Amino acid sequence: MKKMSSCKHATELMSQKQDRKLTFKEQSWLITHLTLCHNCRRCNKQFELLEKACEQRREEFEKS
Repeated sequence: MKKMSSCKHATELMSQKQDRKLTFKEQSWLITHLTLCHNCRRCNKQFELLEKACEQRREEFEKS
């Protein structure tokens, strides 16, 4: 059950990272967790792809 709790916390931090800069403590915790958890690394990559797609869309919108 502890692992699920850690993964839930990691997912929350990944989501928050989209909207704000994480604290040093949060970043450190997340990096450590991602090093140990394959599923959360995969989830983090999906968050990164989503952020990249949103950024591209914002750029397209600003050009028009």
